[in-house]
Amino acid sequence: MAVNTPSNIVFGLLGTGGFAREVMPFAREYLLALARDEAWPSIQIYFVGKAPKSVSINDVTTIGEEEFLAMDCGQKFFNIAVADSNARADHAKRCLKAGAKPITIRAEGTVIYDRNEIAEGAIICANSIITSNARIGKYFHSNIYSYVAHDCWIGDYVTFAPRVNCNGNVRIGNHAYIGTSATIKQGKPGEPLTIGEGAIVGMGAVVTKDVPAFTTVVGNPARPLEKH
Repeated sequence: MAVNTPSNIVFGLLGTGGFAREVMPFAREYLLALARDEAWPSIQIYFVGKAPKSVSINDVTTIGEEEFLAMDCGQKFFNIAVADSNARADHAKRCLKAGAKPITIRAEGTVIYDRNEIAEGAIICANSIITSNARIGKYFHSNIYSYVAHDCWIGDYVTFAPRVNCNGNVRIGNHAYIGTSATIKQGKPGEPLTIGEGAIVGMGAVVTKDVPAFTTVVGNPARPLEKH
């Protein structure tokens, strides 16, 4: 492992599961390009997990979170490739308290058009599209082939699984999870379709009307999941 000095730049990707392993290849390319653009003298890139000792995953060194947060370096950046939105929030709080800075990661092949506001710490995977005039909160996950259309407002710690289709004029609350291949019908100007805080939209669901907070919906058209 390289020796840390105050001139070093360090990046930690929190998480060591499947999603983190998918994110790391394009995170590394994005960060190395950023390092060249910013003329950083060096950058060290790590997976950050629970392991107290250093191991290697896909040829990237993995260190424990405490070790990462305690590193003495010039600048320390992070992102969080953890599916659980509450865990993401907890990780972010600890990293920020330790002086680390969140950085958004974009894969090559993403498309982002005009007048969008994307808050800190997003992960935007390959072939994602964000069109125009969207507002997206902190630590958003846009998995492969997902899109956000015009005039959508998306809260903090929201997750889009692969191939989510979010049409225009939609409001999504904090910590909502939108499952693989789900489709959200377009709302109207001044009358957006709303998905509440902490709601879960199931895989392949077609959302045609508002979803209350902390409700799971499934099917086409999407309806609340019945508990047996």
